[in-house]
Amino acid sequence: MENRRLIAGYDIRGAQSEDMGDVCAIATLAWARIHDSFRSIMGGDMHERVCAHWQENKASQVRDQFKQHPDWFYVVVGEADGEIAGFVTFHLDEAKSLGTIRNNAIHPEHQGRGLGSAMYRHVLDRFKALGLQYAAVSTGLDEGHAPARRAYEKAGFNIRQENITYYMAL
Repeated sequence: MENRRLIAGYDIRGAQSEDMGDVCAIATLAWARIHDSFRSIMGGDMHERVCAHWQENKASQVRDQFKQHPDWFYVVVGEADGEIAGFVTFHLDEAKSLGTIRNNAIHPEHQGRGLGSAMYRHVLDRFKALGLQYAAVSTGLDEGHAPARRAYEKAGFNIRQENITYYMAL
């Protein structure tokens, strides 16, 4: 699998099946902040029922994306140690000329170095090289997703279509 320089000290390459354990661990770390936000919004009881087993569900979602399209899945690795520092998945819809960034995260120990921005640039460059005209990414409006919103805006996403999910206790 060919590595490409992402930024100083880090490469990006296609994901491999043996990467999935580390990738799922990073996903769980990243989504913990989001679920803390959900818990504060919904309350503990509702969160426990509505989002039960979220860690296992997120890991399954990420693994399924790899199984379905391993070519739509990149990992960011440290040049010195080969340690996985982040990942990004995406979807290509050639009929709509649309590339969509899906699950993605940078390990907390590697955040603040520009890896997320560089990772998005890499994927957006792939979209452009394929001749796609549009790119999309979805994220939540809660406080737990605030860092993701900032990162996507920094990457150039500038058309916002908001969506809200309402809940209620019965």
